Amino acid sequence: MGALRIAVFASGQGTNFQAIVDAVQEGKLDVTIELLVCDKPAAPVVERARKAGVDTFLFTPKEYPSREAYETEIIDELQRRGVELIVLAGYMRIITSVLVEPFYGRMINIHPSLLPAFPGVNATLQALAYGVKLTGVTVHYVDGGMDSGPIIAQRAVEVADEDTEDSLAVRIHVTEQALLPAVIQQIAQGRVSLSERHVTISR
Repeated sequence: MGALRIAVFASGQGTNFQAIVDAVQEGKLDVTIELLVCDKPAAPVVERARKAGVDTFLFTPKEYPSREAYETEIIDELQRRGVELIVLAGYMRIITSVLVEPFYGRMINIHPSLLPAFPGVNATLQALAYGVKLTGVTVHYVDGGMDSGPIIAQRAVEVADEDTEDSLAVRIHVTEQALLPAVIQQIAQGRVSLSERHVTISR
């Protein structure tokens, strides 16, 4: 079985994208990164992709009549490259059924909380405002809802009394950068199975 062909979708700094690139280069991840998809052509993640030799699909959403229109173009590009898994790594756009349906069970997202707690934006700030003692990171399948898909893996991060949004975010990012490549590798090894809402990872 050859390496799993993946596409990474990102909108910003690209630290999780870089963690995937680093894991591949270190021989810890049996995938090929076929494409970076980015909705902000000036985002720092684009330069990370260039340095890593990863092809990019860059687009500006307002130049399209609808989300479905640019997603149709993205699907054509993914299919042309034989992409088997989509990894959303800080991709800040709502995804429609045009993209979700053909890739259901083959699209994952990373979210900075222990879902189902604190879905959506500003999850770290939500956790602090609520006063939880534990938050963390979730990798889940994408089902078209707001961070509502079946959960693959989670790791907890303790919240200290003195934490600010920035200090907590630093520890959450470190956890994300460890968990996401680990989950991708489990998928690449064929160890992850999905049945309705329940995900099983075999040893």
